[in-house]
Amino acid sequence: MNAAVIRKVATRMIPHPNELDCKRIERALSARKRYRYVSPNVKAVRGGYLIESPCCSRNIDAEGGLIDVALIHYDTVCGMWKLFRKNHANGSWEFYSIYHRLISAIEDLNTDPERLFWL
Repeated sequence: MNAAVIRKVATRMIPHPNELDCKRIERALSARKRYRYVSPNVKAVRGGYLIESPCCSRNIDAEGGLIDVALIHYDTVCGMWKLFRKNHANGSWEFYSIYHRLISAIEDLNTDPERLFWL
C-alpha cells in the first residue's frame, strides 16, 4: 500500500522589525532625558530597529546632521532584545546590554545615565 505522507515544513515568521514596534519605540523616545528638543528617527533594519537623531551637541557631526544613536536587535534564538551603542570614533556598534522585554531596552536608552547614547 502506498500512502502519501504530508510533510510539514516549520516556517517561523521573523517577528522584527514590524511597524507596530517601530511606532512604540518612536512614542517611548519622547520620554528620554537628554536632547528632548530633537526628533529622533526609528528605522526598521534586519532583525530590529535603528535610532538616529540630529546631532545637536555638534560633538560628532559639526553640522548637526543625523547620527546613529542606538541599535535594538531582537535575537530570535534566545528571544531576547540586545541594545547596542554606536562608537563614533571607530564607526562600530558596541554591545550595551540584553533584555527580556523591548520596553526595558527603551527605558535604558531614554535614561542614558552614562551618556553613551545621546551625545
